[in-house]
Amino acid sequence: MNVIEQARQAYAPTQVSIRTERSVEAQLISQITSRMRKVADAEPRNFSALASAVYENRRMWMTMAADVAGSDNALPQNLRAQIFYLAEFVEHHSRKVLRDDANVGALIDINTAVMRGLNGQGAA
Repeated sequence: MNVIEQARQAYAPTQVSIRTERSVEAQLISQITSRMRKVADAEPRNFSALASAVYENRRMWMTMAADVAGSDNALPQNLRAQIFYLAEFVEHHSRKVLRDDANVGALIDINTAVMRGLNGQGAA
């Protein structure tokens, strides 16, 4: 690296990334949803990859359920109840997916709706 490049880097404005809890949650949900989409669209079907993606999704939702069940959670009671209900649905539907009695589409739809809410996009 030459002197000009070093000076450019030294004096370039630094960009501080300020991440909110909402943006971190939205990014996590996005990554897990993307993984489930890839597996759902893959041909030939890879059950091991599907099970792994569904497991990660279940784990995320169970973590959210535990968080909203805590007395120190600051979300409104109604929203906490809705998130807890969704976590229960995800758990139930995930079992069906793993038994091959349902497809992963409903889990993807739920995650997508939650991401929209976290990103302030509302229901579209």
